[in-house]
Amino acid sequence: MIGKGSKRVTIVLLAALLLTAILMVLNMALGSVHVPLSEVVSLLFTGESSNVVFDNIVLKTRLPQTLVSVGAGMALGVAGLLMQTLFKNPLAGPSVLGISSGASLGVAFVMLFSGQFLGFSFYSLGWWGDFAVILSSFLGAGIVLLLILFISSRIGGTLSVLIIGVMIGYLSSSLVGLLKFYSTEEDVHNYVIWGLGSFSRMSAEKAWIFSLVTIALSISSLALSKSLNLLSLGDRYAINLGLKLKRARFGVIASAGFLTALVTSFCGPVIFIGVAVPHLAKLLSRTANHYHLVINAAVIGGATALLCNLVARLPGLEQELPINSVTAFVGAPVVIWVIWKGKRNKE
Repeated sequence: MIGKGSKRVTIVLLAALLLTAILMVLNMALGSVHVPLSEVVSLLFTGESSNVVFDNIVLKTRLPQTLVSVGAGMALGVAGLLMQTLFKNPLAGPSVLGISSGASLGVAFVMLFSGQFLGFSFYSLGWWGDFAVILSSFLGAGIVLLLILFISSRIGGTLSVLIIGVMIGYLSSSLVGLLKFYSTEEDVHNYVIWGLGSFSRMSAEKAWIFSLVTIALSISSLALSKSLNLLSLGDRYAINLGLKLKRARFGVIASAGFLTALVTSFCGPVIFIGVAVPHLAKLLSRTANHYHLVINAAVIGGATALLCNLVARLPGLEQELPINSVTAFVGAPVVIWVIWKGKRNKE
């Protein structure tokens, strides 16, 4: 017989999946050009519609953007849950270890350093420029991730790892500031636009690959659910129950860090989704079992990213809004609620 807790988790999961499906269709139908829902359904099932313009809009622009939104949202939702569980900090997010800052520093070297000191900007080289930005972002994030993993394997205590990660983030930000100071206005503008985040930078082929990889990696994080359950009890209890703490911490940081690096490299440093989604998953699921929380955080993360992407290009807007300007409206109220709730519980 299914218990009330398991029944609620299942209902939340099914509701989130249904909401995700609805938002995917709406993302392909709504925008500066309205595409009838019947045409969207026809395109999804047959690959054709009654209007070639609708074909181009949906298949070449909106479908890739929708796939990227789902993949990025799932990855950030899971990464945020892993970080909040590891550090036992409700305000921790995917970028807490400075991995996003490392990616930003890598992109700054391509957009700012090259333009100022090499006489040309990689960003102006078309396809090669996009490849250089993605590669430099991934390398920057990867170097910081490897550094954090090395530190976590050498020292004990999650607090020390957290502090060092935050310091690495500050150091990266200061270097980016120096590069901005010595760069041209055009290069700084391009870098700022990249930093605002976007789900629309990939072609259809890249979007399919990105979404499949991020969804697969998010689901594979279920393998960490047992370790997460033990970590949530506290380090001492976890060790007494047989958990190898350093190995578990290494696995959690590696998984969350790689997901964060992947999303930041292709979409820019997307904020707030990774902080807000874990709280939504916990609030709705009302369970401490991370096997269920990882699944629900992934699905709710995908739905949240789809909602933000839809709002960013609502009908009537001449240009698409930066995704971070929308995610802040979703994530900030949740963060404020967490602080308020924590204050009230202490009283």
